[in-house]
Formats: sequence, C-alpha cells, structure tokens
Amino acid sequence: MIVDTETKDLGLLLDVKVRLTVQLGSCHLPMKEILELSSGSVIQLNQEAKDPVGLYVNDKLIAYGEVVVVEDHFGIKITELAGKQK
Repeated sequence: MIVDTETKDLGLLLDVKVRLTVQLGSCHLPMKEILELSSGSVIQLNQEAKDPVGLYVNDKLIAYGEVVVVEDHFGIKITELAGKQK
C-alpha cells in the first residue's frame, strides 16, 4: 500500500539532525567599526526588543517567537508559524 510505504519512509527521517537558528536581528556596519570592536562593545540591531524573533531550520524561516529564559538558558516560545495567518 502506498500510504504505508510513505509513512515508513518518513519515519527514516525523524532522527535526522537539522540546524535550528534563532535570529535576533541584524545590522550593517562599516568595516572600520567592525575592526574597532573589542570586548564590551555593544552592537545595536535593527529589531526592537518587543519584536518577535525568527526561527530557522537549515536557513528556512519556519516560525516566529519570543525569547524566554528557561533555567538560566535562553529559549524561544513559538508565537506563530511562518506562512500561517493568526
């Protein structure tokens, strides 16, 4: 049966590890400023603290979320799946 074969094939992928990335924001800096960076330097990003962050799997945006703290570690609380309307 085709459905059983597809389900079995999908099962083979469930343990494949993928890279998960959270993007807080970005900015453009002149090379001069980059070369002047040192310990303690602060770089202001284009995103405001209240804005949702992007969650990427292998460089593909899959969701948006809020940064949270979980037992002294950063985490992300998913607020919206990419491509889905609220």
